[in-house]
Amino acid sequence: MKVIDATEAILGRLAAKTAKDLLNGEDVVIINAEKAIITGRKETTYARYKQLVDRADRANPTHGPHFPRRPDMLLKRTVRGMINYKSKRGKAALRKLRVYIGMPQEYDGKAQPTEARARGTTSRHVTIEELSTWLGWKNPLKE
Repeated sequence: MKVIDATEAILGRLAAKTAKDLLNGEDVVIINAEKAIITGRKETTYARYKQLVDRADRANPTHGPHFPRRPDMLLKRTVRGMINYKSKRGKAALRKLRVYIGMPQEYDGKAQPTEARARGTTSRHVTIEELSTWLGWKNPLKE
């Protein structure tokens, strides 16, 4: 089992490496999902994700597609986009992925460093927690 700490990891790189590990048959656990970052201007990032969340059937908005607002589900959805999740192999791979907000006690001290970390400090980035809050996610830990 591979335990990955998503703190300051770039979302796309983290998702790509995770998808590759899952397709190779490994069990992957991602912790601190809310601390992963998306690089780029905040306005552009917010606009792109807001468009994904607002996408729905005009005649009946309860029909899909539904895009997640929670940080853990957003990260899982990003990984899913890099896997052919409709095939048997893809379904089996996604069942081996666990994503958590924060640090569960059972994985404390077991996290491995990831190559998806941001190499330098950049002011042009948004954490998934900020993005999720902006999209309407209510953080139960802060209330």
